[in-house]
Amino acid sequence: MQKNMLDKSKNQGLWQAMSLAGQLGYTITIPLVVLALVGRFLDKKYNSSPWFLLGGILLSLAITSIWITKKSMAIMDEMNEDLKKQNENLAKLSENNDKIIRN
Repeated sequence: MQKNMLDKSKNQGLWQAMSLAGQLGYTITIPLVVLALVGRFLDKKYNSSPWFLLGGILLSLAITSIWITKKSMAIMDEMNEDLKKQNENLAKLSENNDKIIRN
């Protein structure tokens, strides 16, 4: 029974990791491609190659950095909440064990 629960926990962790990797991939790829294409279009229109392209890439790096920072902070907050709950559960378990030992 415990082994089955551990396997489910490992699978859940794997799926969470894969989901996060996918989210980060899209967070990086979409702004980079869109802004690079816009920059390339503007460079052709104004004959200013490669300045708009480089500007688009730099802007995408800034946007991506902000999004990843926000996502990382949200994940860390969620992990902290989970750890607090685990610590509370362990404290309750310890109290119950102490009561059992005393009786």
